[in-house]
Amino acid sequence: MYQNFVRFLSLIFALVFFAGCEKGFDNRKERKKPSSEVIKQEKSKKPKIIAFGDSLTVGFGLSEKESYPYLLQQRLNAEGYDYEVINAGISGDTTQGGLERIDWSLDQENVEILILALGGNDLLRGIPPSQTKRNLAQIIERAKSKNIKVLLCGMLAPPTMGREYQRDFNTLFPDLADKYNVAFMPFLLEGVALKKELNQADGIHPNAEGMKVVAENVYQALKPLLSKSNEQAESRMQK
Repeated sequence: MYQNFVRFLSLIFALVFFAGCEKGFDNRKERKKPSSEVIKQEKSKKPKIIAFGDSLTVGFGLSEKESYPYLLQQRLNAEGYDYEVINAGISGDTTQGGLERIDWSLDQENVEILILALGGNDLLRGIPPSQTKRNLAQIIERAKSKNIKVLLCGMLAPPTMGREYQRDFNTLFPDLADKYNVAFMPFLLEGVALKKELNQADGIHPNAEGMKVVAENVYQALKPLLSKSNEQAESRMQK
């Protein structure tokens, strides 16, 4: 799976880097303010799960109800978990952009879990992995300082970036997970990348069916961090 994925990225890398920018890899207009859904959910008293990421979190090219955070909310409801999932994704966001806005997300009331899914746009821009790692480390540290659990979602670099870059990028995610002892999902697009029937025309962003796979994978990785209503109440009292 990994070898096929990196070959695929090798072919599309240049096209995405130059053509994709116009479609959201630097969407400053979208960054100016949080979505109405985020504002609405901020008022909720339920414990919150912040889905913090880029266009893969936003649900680029899809409706809000087709994004993985929305689907995750439905799955949690069906399984009896009393959480509010907030889609805090911004198309085109890098780890630096995420670091600049993370405090707003974490300062909301009753945030219990952070799903951290950034790094793909750092890769596309050729940002040094050491910088990406520092930014993600600071985001994790800020979450842990508030006793917020973290699920770190990884990405993979293609060999076209060079052997050293590829090695450093691909290892930064598990290194951080080990260092900070946080939950880890090695590849956000596992089971979706390279499958034409699960992706949009750009070959990168999942379509509605692909998002169902992403949502299920995230749910399975998130499940060990979840607690039922009575356990949540006890946890909030201890805080």
